[in-house]
Amino acid sequence: MSSSQRTCETWLRRHGFKVTGIFAAVTILAIAGALTVFAPTAPGAAQTQSVAAKRTPLLSPTVKSTTAARGVTRPITVVGIGDSVTSGYACHCTAFVGLYAAQLGTKNGLQTSSVNLGVPGWTSAQLLAAMTQPGAFRNQVAKADIVLVTIGANDLNPLKLKEPSGCLASCYSPLIDSVGHNVELIVDAARAAQPNHPPTVLVTNYWNVFQDGDVGLDKDGATFQNWSTALTRAEGTRICQGAQRAGAICVSLYAPFLGNDSSNPTSLLAADGDHPNAAGHQRIASALLAATPQPIA
Repeated sequence: MSSSQRTCETWLRRHGFKVTGIFAAVTILAIAGALTVFAPTAPGAAQTQSVAAKRTPLLSPTVKSTTAARGVTRPITVVGIGDSVTSGYACHCTAFVGLYAAQLGTKNGLQTSSVNLGVPGWTSAQLLAAMTQPGAFRNQVAKADIVLVTIGANDLNPLKLKEPSGCLASCYSPLIDSVGHNVELIVDAARAAQPNHPPTVLVTNYWNVFQDGDVGLDKDGATFQNWSTALTRAEGTRICQGAQRAGAICVSLYAPFLGNDSSNPTSLLAADGDHPNAAGHQRIASALLAATPQPIA
């Protein structure tokens, strides 16, 4: 029996209580516990308790839920970099960069803004050069909380003149390896532009690096379409590898546009069969939104 329990037993006997059986044991333990609670605590013990409380703060479920949902309350800047797909070429609509930023804000209760730095015709080498040279372009990227990257289709334009049967994997692998390497360096540069608060970077690949849908089939034929599909998927894999090696999130656009390989993407494409229309840009924005990590950092 502890000293506090002996004190309790003595007090009970002095005041005429019988200290026997279960009642006595329970009573002694209860009073002893009360004495322990109100007993003075040594300074060292109090400090330890305070530190422990700081390590494991007790938040109500409501506070935890609110914090996770909002993440941050400051304005979030989204910057899109890449080629004509990023720029919204041939769409005459709000490109996916602006759609994504607006819907991200609505979903998370945040104030958002967007900057679209897409340049039609750019290759991965040209984007990398802009990202690694001091100037207005890099300065804009440095303001981003989230960077969206779509690049690499124009790198493969030289292959359009080749016969599909004469340019299989051994032919196009050097080009797509170069794209994957450049994407990795582009992501690194995006993070280095703002080292104190590296942005979240999401990189997309493509549904097709050349024309697709009814336009592509009518112009190039089924054999060419099958080859461009194989080429697109190979480059898409390499783009994702480069993105992930640099710590970015890769968002595939193949399934959103083509489903299980049997979907015709014509309804998502502009009249040129090469660029997304308004519905296509919305499809890209939705894919990016679904892949964005929560809470927003």
